[in-house]
Amino acid sequence: IHLLWAVCLFALWWWMSIHRQHQSVNQWLSPSLLHLIERPSLGQTRLRVLMVVIGMISIVVALMRPVAIGLINTQEQMGDADVVIALDLSKSMLAEDAPPNRLERAKYEIMEMVDAMPGYRFGLVGFAGAASVLCPLTKDVGFFQIALNNASPTSISRGGTNLGLAVRKGLDAFSGGSAPKLLVLITDGEAHDAEPLTATTVAAELGIPIVTIGFGSESGSTIVMTDPQTGARSELVDRDGNVVTTRLDGELLREMALETSGAFVPAGISSIDLEGIVTEHITPIVADSSTTQLSTVEPRHSVWIGLGILFLAFASTVERLGGKR
Repeated sequence: IHLLWAVCLFALWWWMSIHRQHQSVNQWLSPSLLHLIERPSLGQTRLRVLMVVIGMISIVVALMRPVAIGLINTQEQMGDADVVIALDLSKSMLAEDAPPNRLERAKYEIMEMVDAMPGYRFGLVGFAGAASVLCPLTKDVGFFQIALNNASPTSISRGGTNLGLAVRKGLDAFSGGSAPKLLVLITDGEAHDAEPLTATTVAAELGIPIVTIGFGSESGSTIVMTDPQTGARSELVDRDGNVVTTRLDGELLREMALETSGAFVPAGISSIDLEGIVTEHITPIVADSSTTQLSTVEPRHSVWIGLGILFLAFASTVERLGGKR
């Protein structure tokens, strides 16, 4: 901003110089000889000085990097929290009642959830009859997404649905620290073990709430799958040739969520309202959000640069436009 003083001094010196020059010419030449001299008129010279000064001031203003301040917006900014997602990878998750299938739908919804909670650390546990940590807690969303995309029924060697082991492995995935912790359990079946509530009690004692999201029907349904080679659709059968029926144990999932002060979300076979889940269930549970006021800031220096160049260009054409005398 102090360059404006230099521009003002330059303008004053130039203004005084052109007046001295005109006075000198008028003093040494008689009026009858003045018309023989080609020179800009005093008005043209003054206009040229004015254009140059305005152009220089515009350039100085551009160097100050002016910005335009927009309306102030209120934004909900989440703090630090650790969220472990336990995803059911049993073969029943390949059922196509939730297109393209339950597993792919769950993966899509999980990434929507991750994108809706920036700043959190996320971990991934895959489970069926066994459980494994597929991604440790991380803020690297890209790394988490790679682990999620690679998750499949082949990631877990043992079939079935062991909810108790899934909860225990999820609890083991948490690290220390004072950040709020949350376990999200996504499954489509009923427990094939006797210890889900025992593991849930451990979570409650640790103060870690569980949000359970249930895919599928509580009344039971068959699993229709498409053969990737022939494209034929058929019902899944067991080793004895019996049609496999999967049933969501919603009552158990509700009890697990209730005991840990969490929430149960019956997704069924439709899409999940992830924004509602995050707003109504997850954010209040971790209780570490804050409201901040932000303003939109847009740079405006390019406008002043263009204005300065325009005035300087116009100053160079003043004499040609007005002629000389």
